[in-house]
Amino acid sequence: MIRSWQRWNNFSRKWLWILVIVGIVASLPVIYQRVETESSANKVEFVFNYRGLLEIASYKADPAAYMNEQLDRLKTAGIHTMAMFESTLDELSKARRIMVFSALEAAKLNQSVISPDGNYTYIAFTSEENEKQLRPMIEETFRKLDVPVADWEYQGHGGLIIGMSMEEAVLKPMPQDPIAFAMLRDKGFQILPRLADSKPYDQEAMDRQLAFYAENGVTRILFDGDSVKGYNNNENMNSLQGFAELLNKYHIGIAAIEGLKAPQKGFNKLAYLIDYNVVRLHSLADAEAVQDTATLADRFVLAAKDRNIRMIYLNASPSKDASKAAITDPLDNLVHSLLAPGNAIQRIENNGFELGTAEPFQIHDSSWQKYLKALVVLGGVAFVALLISCFLPSLTLAAFALGLIGSAGLYVLKPVMLEQALALFVAISAPTVAMVLAIRKVQELRDKHPHPGMTSGRRLTHTLVLYVKTAIISLAAVPFVIALLNNITYSLVLNQFRGVSLLHLVPIFLIAVYVFLYRGNSVWEELKNWMKMPITVIWVVIAVVLAAAAYYYLTRTGNAGTLLPGEAAFRSFLENTFGVRPRNKEFLLAHPLFIVGVFAAFRYRWAFFAMIVAVMGQLSMVDTFAHIHTPAAISLIRDVLGLGLGLVFGLIAVLVWQIIERCWDKWSPRLLKH
Repeated sequence: MIRSWQRWNNFSRKWLWILVIVGIVASLPVIYQRVETESSANKVEFVFNYRGLLEIASYKADPAAYMNEQLDRLKTAGIHTMAMFESTLDELSKARRIMVFSALEAAKLNQSVISPDGNYTYIAFTSEENEKQLRPMIEETFRKLDVPVADWEYQGHGGLIIGMSMEEAVLKPMPQDPIAFAMLRDKGFQILPRLADSKPYDQEAMDRQLAFYAENGVTRILFDGDSVKGYNNNENMNSLQGFAELLNKYHIGIAAIEGLKAPQKGFNKLAYLIDYNVVRLHSLADAEAVQDTATLADRFVLAAKDRNIRMIYLNASPSKDASKAAITDPLDNLVHSLLAPGNAIQRIENNGFELGTAEPFQIHDSSWQKYLKALVVLGGVAFVALLISCFLPSLTLAAFALGLIGSAGLYVLKPVMLEQALALFVAISAPTVAMVLAIRKVQELRDKHPHPGMTSGRRLTHTLVLYVKTAIISLAAVPFVIALLNNITYSLVLNQFRGVSLLHLVPIFLIAVYVFLYRGNSVWEELKNWMKMPITVIWVVIAVVLAAAAYYYLTRTGNAGTLLPGEAAFRSFLENTFGVRPRNKEFLLAHPLFIVGVFAAFRYRWAFFAMIVAVMGQLSMVDTFAHIHTPAAISLIRDVLGLGLGLVFGLIAVLVWQIIERCWDKWSPRLLKH
């Protein structure tokens, strides 16, 4: 009975590989549609923060002339759009449209004593035109907040008294400054409104506001703060649904800010309600605008090319420079990064993009995808079962059956969890299986051709064949990852591939287990041998070093890892040389280590331990495709470049190893005599 079960498990591996191939074939049309989606929007839109420019202008001797000059300059540099926050009394004051006084300042102006019970805000308009356009907006804003508003006059200029302290009144949001709005439109800029959810949602007022936006060519909105418009009132008013209906009515989309610590509340639901009329936006912070032009230009180019970014948002602010005894700003630096010498605009266009109004991806998601994905799930479960068969062969069929049952249950209860979990398990399985098969093949060839039966040429030939075969098996996970996560929410990073740390650790752990325990007569015998080994100081030191290396390795798996000195320049060199930057850990470490490790393992048993580190290259190739916001074509080029450069460095390492090996063969007998 036991032998029969083992025979069935062994026989099943062949059919599991067939199911894996079926899954790969089924994924190809899905991959094609993802590529179609990724190539459906190629316009990149540069946006500048108008509020920052206004603040810089407020420090100049002639603010109006400076503003006019810089707007023309930014337009020439390729800035297509101006972002406008909802205006405040403070912003209108910096634009010199109004003057704002506290109760104390108003008392001084009137040469009177301040009243003990009237802590109000006093506004004076600086011109009749300003009063005509701004008075209705200010009055409506504060009366909606149940704040009393009365007329006031200052030296013949009309004004208002607002029944609220100045400290609080200057914070209240109002619609965008209509005078600045019209001026920017006359200059040829698109407007990107920034809306906050800081006041009660009003469907009728929002309808009027979006109608005004649509009349003035607004195609997209960017939210300010930690939530989208309507989120705070959604529970009582269903305001997200109402806001989405208005966005659809006026054909206005939204922008998703890249790299936020937490998504803006309500964003995912709103995106779903407007059929994902969303583009990704990369924001350059004020403090980052002073970086050198080459760094900024590289950043803008990579955002568009590597991360599906279609809006690049530039911030700038004035700062005090004590060494120059002046107020400085980064506008020159930003312009030079876009034009010469950074040439970001030209480089972006050379990559096949064009400047213009950003457009959402046209989603290619045919109804037949769900049937193909069922085959992909079947192949994915088979791949995971193959991994289990490498360590627990008697459980191969049981693992496959349980995987199918679990997948069916998750499909009914939590289909998104099924996609993410299976994608992760396949991503772990493929590089692990590939490396196990490579180790077994080396072991088999060692047994057939014990040293010195295999020449260096044959060792190298077998090594290169294994290098290619192992890479192909590892990359077999890629079609599964792409097909399972082929959803616009992953491309827009509204949803993400989960378990990156597991992907980077589990294959290394499993290969370590295999190398330590699965190359002897039995696992238990090898385990007992290792358990009996005395612990010395050198082993403790090695353990500490390995723990430190593992910690550093994990810190480098995300986007927040700290670069080594000179690494940023090296990355830039690779990017500018090849057009796509291969991963350093692949072509400088893991791939060469695989080649020289396999070459050495044909002669030295201890060289198998190199495979524990070399598997990093295999899993890294799969992880590259787990970044769904990166176009699949870019990920493929990155992996191929890594393999190619890894081969070059690996051959160099083999040459060095061969020299060392021959020197050892020649001189070791003499050394051992002494």
